Amino acid sequence: MKVLRWINIILILVFLTSCSSGSTDGTPGSNPISNLFATPTPLPTAQATIIPAPDAQAAVTKYLEAMQKDDYAAMYDLLDSSSRGAITLDDFSKYYRNTLNEMSAASLEFTILSSLLSPTSAQVAFRITYHTALVGDIQRDIPINLSNEQNSWKVQWNDGLILPELAGGNQLAMEYSVPARGDIYDKDGFPIVSQADAFALGIQTDQIDEDRRTLLTTELGRLCGYDPEFIEDQIDASGPGWYLPMCEVTREESQGILSLGSGLVATEYRSRYYFGTGIAPQSVGYTLSIFPEQYDAYRRRGYDGSEKVGSAGIEKWAEDYLSGQHGGTLRLISPGGQPIGTLGQSSNPKPADSVYLTLDGNLQKYAQQSIEFFRGAVVVMEVDTGRVLAIASGPDFDPNAFDPANEKNYGAISDFNEPLLNRATQGQYPLGSVFKIITMSAALESGLYTKDTPYDCQYEFTRLPDRILHDWTWQHCQDALAAGEACDGSSELPSGLVTLQQGLMRSCNPYFWEIGWDLFNNWDRGGDIANMARAFGLGSPTGIGQLEESAGQILDPADEISAVNQAIGQGDVQVTPLQVARFTAAIANGGTLYRPQIVERIQPINGNPLLVFKPEAQGTLPLRNDNLTSLQEAMYMVTNDPKGTARFNLRGFIEQYNVAGKTGTAESGNGRSHAWFAGYTLNEANTSLPDIAIVVIVENIGEGSEYAVPIFRAMAETYYYGSPQSIPPFGPIGMPPYTATPPGGFAP
Repeated sequence: MKVLRWINIILILVFLTSCSSGSTDGTPGSNPISNLFATPTPLPTAQATIIPAPDAQAAVTKYLEAMQKDDYAAMYDLLDSSSRGAITLDDFSKYYRNTLNEMSAASLEFTILSSLLSPTSAQVAFRITYHTALVGDIQRDIPINLSNEQNSWKVQWNDGLILPELAGGNQLAMEYSVPARGDIYDKDGFPIVSQADAFALGIQTDQIDEDRRTLLTTELGRLCGYDPEFIEDQIDASGPGWYLPMCEVTREESQGILSLGSGLVATEYRSRYYFGTGIAPQSVGYTLSIFPEQYDAYRRRGYDGSEKVGSAGIEKWAEDYLSGQHGGTLRLISPGGQPIGTLGQSSNPKPADSVYLTLDGNLQKYAQQSIEFFRGAVVVMEVDTGRVLAIASGPDFDPNAFDPANEKNYGAISDFNEPLLNRATQGQYPLGSVFKIITMSAALESGLYTKDTPYDCQYEFTRLPDRILHDWTWQHCQDALAAGEACDGSSELPSGLVTLQQGLMRSCNPYFWEIGWDLFNNWDRGGDIANMARAFGLGSPTGIGQLEESAGQILDPADEISAVNQAIGQGDVQVTPLQVARFTAAIANGGTLYRPQIVERIQPINGNPLLVFKPEAQGTLPLRNDNLTSLQEAMYMVTNDPKGTARFNLRGFIEQYNVAGKTGTAESGNGRSHAWFAGYTLNEANTSLPDIAIVVIVENIGEGSEYAVPIFRAMAETYYYGSPQSIPPFGPIGMPPYTATPPGGFAP
């Protein structure tokens, strides 16, 4: 009974507990006793987990930024799966590229305006402005729909996302107005390049009338600038059945020869015509059809894509002037090809401008002829302005041959002589003994030497511990002995005791090796030849701007061997002929380095010139006045003293006109030496013509006194007389050189 009573008491307590508020701390279910018998409380109903949506505006911004960069692959990656299923990447890219090209969209800008979002979709409005080359700005407000795919916003693409007007398959079409390309003239207004009806002349050897053969070769020689005997030789060497391309002439120039017959072939074509088979062709340049990799860029600039554009030289530099301002009307075309509206029209088309160069056409002609049968360069520059009067690079080429309609088309690009290379601005050479000008300058400025410092110039230089170096006179002596002759000429005997000025006059190698060795070991005295060379403008571009150029190379010597090599312009010295012409002009004018320029003015059809030549001084040679005078005197001795290395081949000219300069014979490391001469005139006070600097290099030919000096003379004679007045030792200017070794003269 007692047990039953206790059981009843417990049950009553449990019942009372379960009916109570439930807990001692106010928290439901916290009483362990009540939990033992409590009915389970139902769990809350489960709801879908919502992950915050990504930033739709950021996705649209990324899409439009890729569009600014023409990165169509990145744009395509941002399309939703449905859009990618409807258009391939290639078609997508082609659509954007073609549409932007047709619009001439040079660039674009955008601004995000607003956005509407839901968990699965979004719409973002943006404003886009196309800056076009032809029809001004085109601005549109466009909505873009997006889908949320795997928590990433993707663009729902349609063809109205570029322009709303294109929705439904409409297209754009630009109607172009392309002006004729501008002309290029020399400084006196004679044409160098123009648009013209041209005739490509050639000879079909099996159709020659032998009775009229002499008349044919004479007329072709007159028109094409060849010696008739040269044409005769070409005919004989070719045999019957060959076609020999000759040259191109305008319709006006062809009068009188077209009716000649006798094997003459004349092919007419309309073209960009380069007079004289190319005047300064490496500098003037040429035009070519737009390359595929350039096509989009030119379309965005307003070209229709069929034009020929400047590919080198002035043609390339002045493209914006010579092409004029294209015009156009942007039409909206229906899917059926019908015009349905106009989206824009040019407001400022204008004809092309003409370019006038600083070149003297006559001087340029003879400069080209002088180097025609060599590899090398000639540069002629006014000493007080930086005007380039002539700039020739040999061998040259005929830019007319790049026209596909010209049957003369030939493989100039693959020629191993590299005729397309502008050796005057891009050729990099050791300067040889012309560099002694700089070494002498460093010696004078160091204070260790004066113009009268003596030196005993013998065959050998023995300062270096592991080698003996020989003067150029030693090699001449060896050549004389090998020929069974005595070493008794002025070019075979050592120069003996000389001053510094006489050392330059005689181009004594041991003296300048001594200076290089001495200054290297006394660098703290300020006699740094490398720094002097850089101050003369070597080792960096001249800044001509209108032409591509190389920088050359001037390094600090690492040891005595490199120092003595540098002192005579050998070793790792690399210069361009234009750099040498620039510092030669500076020596002549009193020390001012001018920026070389080849453009005289840009002339529109109407109105004032857009650009006019102005001399630009860039620096000053770091020489005290007395030291510059000493240098000028020494260069005058090179051309006028009986022992000067340039005097022999200037006899007869220096009695009429004053010139100064320095010869150079630079070891090339590949075959024979390069022949150099750098000089200038000193006659402005006695003539109406400004003084000029003339620099000549002939590659792998021999000594500067024998090859470069005669070409310098031919250029100076042309400048003062209108044409060369003497025949160089190697043969007439414009003719293949004699095979015999030219007589006379001194070395370097």
